[in-house]
Amino acid sequence: MTAAQLKSAGPPPLTRADIAARLARPRDPLRQARSDLHTAAQLLHASDLKPYETGGSPGLNVAFATPLPADAPRMAAAVLVPLVEYGDGFRLVFTQRNPDLKAHAGQISFPGGRMEDSDIDAESAALREAQEEVDLDPRRVEILGRLDPYRTVTGFDITPVVGAIRPPLDLTPDPQEVAEIFEVPLAFVLDAANHQRHSRTGPTGVVRAYYAMPYRDRYIWGATAGMLMNLYEVLTAGT
Repeated sequence: MTAAQLKSAGPPPLTRADIAARLARPRDPLRQARSDLHTAAQLLHASDLKPYETGGSPGLNVAFATPLPADAPRMAAAVLVPLVEYGDGFRLVFTQRNPDLKAHAGQISFPGGRMEDSDIDAESAALREAQEEVDLDPRRVEILGRLDPYRTVTGFDITPVVGAIRPPLDLTPDPQEVAEIFEVPLAFVLDAANHQRHSRTGPTGVVRAYYAMPYRDRYIWGATAGMLMNLYEVLTAGT
């Protein structure tokens, strides 16, 4: 194969070992300050920031939730970032939350939730929540590592736990929490052309900026998109 053919073929596909090794690399602590408010401040003056005006996307009003006081108690949480290993590459599993929920109704997220006293660590919490929400057997998940902690404007300190799964998957959504389960190719997330920066003006005129990665008819935004940006940075660093 010629040099030109090698270049056009692109990098070889990632393996589980590749992903685990990149998650284990030391990361700059200054880059780990990830939160809704940090992202909003960082993106507010971005040259490619696009106003997003619609009343139809679920949960967007949470972007205008009043930030908690600095001394307010925070809630520890964990999510599972599930990577399903198909023959043509990994795909990420997402949930669309039930539209009738009181908190984060209709939003797209990873399986996860608050840590409980019975959870040994973030990994056990993420696996427990995934089993409760989508009936994923924890024994089928190989933990590959963690992304950076993410702090939401609604009071959660989230630890994203990355895990690999081999198909076939036979997931069942908990109807009380999850409306749908769907997958997105990891290659889509690793393509910077799919990373968007949106803003929305709230009822009081406050402008909030956030990351978004719309996929087909799914509007992935906010904290979930912020975690995907972290995944992108980790997996593409040095390539």
